[in-house]
Amino acid sequence: MVNERDEVMEEKDLDADIKLREALIEEAKNLEVSSDWNSVVREISNLKRRWKRISYWESVYEDQLEETFEKAIDELYAKRSEVFENAKAVKEELIEKARQLGEAENWNQATEEMNELMRQWKAAGSAGKEDDALWESFNGIRQKFFEDKHQYFEDMKSRFENARKVKQELIEKAAALADSVEWQKASNQFKELMDQWKAVGSAGRGHEDRLWNEFNESRQKFYERRNQHYTELHAQQKESYAAKKALIARAKEILEENEFTRENTEMMKDLNQQWKAAGFCGKDREDQIWNDFRAVMDEYFAGLKELNEQKHQQWRQRMMENRKRKQDLIANQKRQVKRMQDELVGLLSQREYDDMVDRIEDKKDFIAELEEQLAEMDQALKEE
Repeated sequence: MVNERDEVMEEKDLDADIKLREALIEEAKNLEVSSDWNSVVREISNLKRRWKRISYWESVYEDQLEETFEKAIDELYAKRSEVFENAKAVKEELIEKARQLGEAENWNQATEEMNELMRQWKAAGSAGKEDDALWESFNGIRQKFFEDKHQYFEDMKSRFENARKVKQELIEKAAALADSVEWQKASNQFKELMDQWKAVGSAGRGHEDRLWNEFNESRQKFYERRNQHYTELHAQQKESYAAKKALIARAKEILEENEFTRENTEMMKDLNQQWKAAGFCGKDREDQIWNDFRAVMDEYFAGLKELNEQKHQQWRQRMMENRKRKQDLIANQKRQVKRMQDELVGLLSQREYDDMVDRIEDKKDFIAELEEQLAEMDQALKEE
């Protein structure tokens, strides 16, 4: 009776142990292989310990369950290898992305991306025994990235400081030019200063706006003064142009009279003085309007010259005719003196003789006067 009870109890214990083994197999099959492999290993070790604690009844089915359990454990390790390979592939990709970020120009954006790669690296899990080597590659790239970034910002800081110094000097030069009245020269100098300002680069976010405002204030001051100057100058040139047009019109009126009198000549000369006083009317119109005025003036004075030449020829003709008359008169007077001298021999009375001598002297004085006049005429003709 005792043996039957024992056999019944043994069957119950076997069934319970079978169920325990089956339950452990299900746990092994359902165990999730995560990136935290250490945790998975602990779970596998726990399953194995629990499996060993179950009594072995030396049944065929137990052997089958043992085989199934070992297979489930092997599959977990196979999954581990797959996880390692996946992690390795992910990390190799992250290494390549990190290497590419080392060539980026936008350091702030690249830093955010590098930090994101680090988060992805941590989330990728272990790559097994290759994990350390992968980490050394990845971390070496990260370290170089941050060292380059640090050096870049150190260099940028130096560039900013140099730019601040140069731009401060440019501000002082611009301030010295702000009140200049050498409009073209100062404009060229301001252009050179602006080119230098652009070439030197930024002085840093904390200084650039302030420096630019100081520099631009002097530029605006100068250009406002220059614009005001040219506005006034253009108005003056417009007035000058109108005044010169009026002078041309008046000169044409005088020319059309075709009377080259002293009064008209003086008026033309006065118009020339008024032209000079009228001022400059702009390089775009000055040459043309001057040529128009000069053409009228040249035509008038050409007419005046022609008239004067005609008068001169008439004067010369009169002089030559008058000279001829005086020469003829001198010759005639000399003939008379010769005749009168010949007559002296035949005069008997002293009175007649003396009277004839007086008349001869008068003739000689008259001849001398005529010769003096003739000499003056010759000198005048010579000096013309």
